[in-house]
Amino acid sequence: MNQPSKASIFFCILFLAILVPSLLMQLKIDSKNIQSDFLPSPFSDHLPRHYLCPWTDTEIQIDGALTDPAWETTVWSEPFVDIEGDRKPLPKYPTKMKMLWNQNYLYIAAELTEPDLWATITKHDEVIFRDNDFEVFIDPDGDNFDYPELELNALNTTWDLLLPRPYKDGGQANNAFDIKGLKTAVKLNGTLNNPIDRDKSWTVEIAWPWSAFKQLTKVSLPPREQDLWRMNFSRVEWKLTVENNIYKKMPNLPESNWIWSPQGVIDMHRPEHWGYVEFTKKPISERAIHLDPYSRAKLFLHRVYYAQKKYYSQFHHFATSLGQLNIVLPAHANFFLSRFEASESQFRVEISCYHLHSWKHIQIDQQSHIVLAD
Repeated sequence: MNQPSKASIFFCILFLAILVPSLLMQLKIDSKNIQSDFLPSPFSDHLPRHYLCPWTDTEIQIDGALTDPAWETTVWSEPFVDIEGDRKPLPKYPTKMKMLWNQNYLYIAAELTEPDLWATITKHDEVIFRDNDFEVFIDPDGDNFDYPELELNALNTTWDLLLPRPYKDGGQANNAFDIKGLKTAVKLNGTLNNPIDRDKSWTVEIAWPWSAFKQLTKVSLPPREQDLWRMNFSRVEWKLTVENNIYKKMPNLPESNWIWSPQGVIDMHRPEHWGYVEFTKKPISERAIHLDPYSRAKLFLHRVYYAQKKYYSQFHHFATSLGQLNIVLPAHANFFLSRFEASESQFRVEISCYHLHSWKHIQIDQQSHIVLAD
């Protein structure tokens, strides 16, 4: 192991001498504290799920059946859970997904156990979640901005849309957005819209071209080995009754939301809680999961973000220090606070992380936009 030079040690000491007093001022509790119930949920420290997505040399035939031999080379995800996580019971019916990728496509498969196959929407870009559906959310660069969403029902009717930023931050869905070259198919293991019998499941198969992401991100397309993308998958399930041999939604009852990586709240548009999908070309014997080295730092920034939003709702301006938010840096963190700027209507908070012999600086603002830079 190479020993640090005297010069590098000197500059580290000088850096800390300048930084520590600033940190202490930031951590000092301000006289205008917020109440304890303004702090974010403990779920803000929950690490999202992780899926290792292997390479395939083949082009998969998209027919919904999931019988292509390539699918045998990857594994199913964990069963989906309630959108709020462990605070709610496990879903009534199992759901799982799996993925592959090649030079041209991201492939997604899903199996949804369902005793009552039902779908009514037949027009593209209608609000598909008014039926039972399967949904995909993808943020390639993990910045919470410019992420596409795909929904489809058991009739293989699709709705593709783009969110410039989450709804909670003023984002408005772009329904004119189209995923060029998208292929989807479903297969029914039962009979659709027939309440007389009991069905088994429906399966979903998707080929999402890398070219459809070109206008949304600057990350490598297709991904590189060990690249991490943020994704989530959701299933909307309505409670049904039967009237005159026709399925009807039970009135005045909300839908169930069963998803891969839990959100902590009933809102799929919290990209910081989406799972990590890691891409690999390595054979099974050499595959290993590589966690995002900055995941804890990003979760901390989102904790600050939510505290700032709650602070603003009480005082009508943003806090100017961590102390005003009653937040301190976690013990043994591999990052430190390097910037805290706020005005009446805006804020920007930056933390710096040291990983693999280099510094990364990560920022968040009042719109939850994450920026990572050297």
